[in-house]
Amino acid sequence: MLAFIGRRLLQSVLVMLTVALIAFAMFRYVGDPIVSMVGQDTTEAQRAELRESLGLNDPFVVQYARFVSNAVQGNFGISYRQRQPVSDLIEQRLPATLELSFVSALMALAFGIPMGIYTALRRHGVLSRAFMALSLAGISLPTFLIGILLILVFSVQLRWLPSFGRGEVIAIGGWTTGLLTPSGLAALILPAITLALFQMTLIMRLVRAEMLEILRADFIKFARARGLPQRLINFRHALKNTLVPVITITGLQLGSIIAFAIITETVFQWPGMGLLFIQAISTVDIPVMAAYLVLTAFFFVLINLIVDILYVVVDPRLRVQSK
Repeated sequence: MLAFIGRRLLQSVLVMLTVALIAFAMFRYVGDPIVSMVGQDTTEAQRAELRESLGLNDPFVVQYARFVSNAVQGNFGISYRQRQPVSDLIEQRLPATLELSFVSALMALAFGIPMGIYTALRRHGVLSRAFMALSLAGISLPTFLIGILLILVFSVQLRWLPSFGRGEVIAIGGWTTGLLTPSGLAALILPAITLALFQMTLIMRLVRAEMLEILRADFIKFARARGLPQRLINFRHALKNTLVPVITITGLQLGSIIAFAIITETVFQWPGMGLLFIQAISTVDIPVMAAYLVLTAFFFVLINLIVDILYVVVDPRLRVQSK
């Protein structure tokens, strides 16, 4: 088990170094950040001095090594546009993104798994058909269109919920949350539903497919032949085996929620890291863009590492194979 975790940690480090290299190389040659930082009256000498002070004249390898060393310490440099440390900007925006992603993930799991189980056990029911139609719409419609439709119905026409912003937040230490205020909870509902709908439909369809396959397995037929109660067969034997592959896919989807939050945050003007990234693109703010990609990759790698470990814990066969 320890050897398996060690190999996964080494692979995670290599992935992060590769992502950092790609992100740094990609944005190293996207536009000239000096143009975004200075005005038209700035002389060439002043531009050259600013370029030297930012280390933009150093060789690529030196800049990359500096970037990785600083990133490990949580230092992503100074924002070219806002002239303040990128780590401070991330500290301000990260709670909003993680809060939205966490609530969306809980919604996707809380509704997706039961809906998948129900549609597998009641395949021909009216409610099952309605769930499948909803899942088809959730997969087919783009996230930004779902958000716009929700704003149109619940914010513009019904005027029940706010259409943008995060509402009132409360600072707890270095963390800010809107979960403890009425306006914060109201502002969270629409973006959380928008972000969770696509993931919920994927989880529902996955659970349904796996459940149907398990119910056709031989050991389920033997359990029925022994006279075991149908409820026991469905929820103890079938569901337990269904959740093994679901863990892996669900982990990947949780990482996707953080990455896809960029669209939802833009539609609802949610003050998170995704909106910060979009603003950084428009101003060619390279440190912010590179930091966002590295952090997103870090969350993906961390979640996948946890899922791999859980997968080995749940499935004894993998513990034997990993030795």
